[in-house]
Amino acid sequence: MRAVHSMCSFERDACGRGYRRVAGIDEAGRGPLAGPVIAAAVILPPGYEDREINDSKALTARQRERLYEVIQRDAVAIGIGVVEAAVIDAVNILRATLAAMQEAVAGLAPQPDYLLIDGLYGISLAIPQQTIVRGDGQSISVASASIVAKVSRDRIMEMYHRQFPQYNFLCNKGYATLEHREAIVKYGRCKIHRTSFRLAEIDDLFVNAALEL
Repeated sequence: MRAVHSMCSFERDACGRGYRRVAGIDEAGRGPLAGPVIAAAVILPPGYEDREINDSKALTARQRERLYEVIQRDAVAIGIGVVEAAVIDAVNILRATLAAMQEAVAGLAPQPDYLLIDGLYGISLAIPQQTIVRGDGQSISVASASIVAKVSRDRIMEMYHRQFPQYNFLCNKGYATLEHREAIVKYGRCKIHRTSFRLAEIDDLFVNAALEL
């Protein structure tokens, strides 16, 4: 079993340097053809441990839902940032993702004094921060944020499914599955599709869609 200390080492290191409110930040929805990109920021209590919290992509939907409730119960604070498809098209997916992360941090109360951010890029806030490539598999705070972001986005896409059932967002969550690609060809795009994701690029996105669902 994955050692707890390996998922808590970044938090312990920050606490050892005097930080007391460490927020993990991650996103869900960078790759889909439809729907928003969502970021979550989570502050856990100092020394918090849970062996089951892991990268959301390594968990089943049922596990994510259960752990989402655990995190909601135990976290000191949770913030969510949502950037819709129209903004993604206007500014590009990287900028939209960083904007969602910034919004998620702004929604935290109390505010954090240190940030652990999944990926390569920091965010434009005057808070000490550390980026961690594949941080959702290395930091319990970032993993918690990945779960909150994923479950939150899935619920939004389930809502959109009721509005646009022809695309079956209930199952594909906006990712480039074969069924979704065929629906776009048949029905065209709806208002939550990302027009900047050109149809010529869909075949490349389709390769990774199954990994992220």
